[in-house]
Amino acid sequence: MGLLTFSINVTLDGCVDHQEGIADDETHAFFTRLLDEGGAMLWGRVTYEMMESYWPAVARGDEEAPPAMREWAVKLEAKPKYVVSSTRKDFPWTNSHHIAGDLQTGVQRLKDATPAGVLLGSGKLATELDRLDLIDEYKFLVHPRIAGHGPTLYQSGLPSTRRLELVSAKPLRSGAVAMHYRRAP
Repeated sequence: MGLLTFSINVTLDGCVDHQEGIADDETHAFFTRLLDEGGAMLWGRVTYEMMESYWPAVARGDEEAPPAMREWAVKLEAKPKYVVSSTRKDFPWTNSHHIAGDLQTGVQRLKDATPAGVLLGSGKLATELDRLDLIDEYKFLVHPRIAGHGPTLYQSGLPSTRRLELVSAKPLRSGAVAMHYRRAP
């Protein structure tokens, strides 16, 4: 069984708005490494639609992008992508699949079928999966910014505090810090 790893850009005040992070080559290289290490991506519908609206065009070369962004886009194009949605059933982007039905059962099956692990990149979905005790690790890229607005990490709350163990912390040149935690026993 593979691990489910929640990974996202976050500001010091918990904002997960994708426009608030530092989008430089080092940031893209960080997420490209995570993509390389994992066996599949997992998103909620809103995140999928945001990604689908831009990254396929970058992968095809229809959008101008620096080499680090293009590398991310090409690898993302090839990676299996799974989407949790109760409102949309058709996901035409290359290698995209719908997880329907019971959330816990569907995501557990995905973890069981993906030995290299699943990379989760949706904040709202992460809250639901954490409530179901399905997230094994957290790899946050913490940016040296205070956004002063939302959406924020775990905005709708959890039933109890999650204790985590630090695996590693690596500063980037931009001042962002790559934080790797796993669930404490």
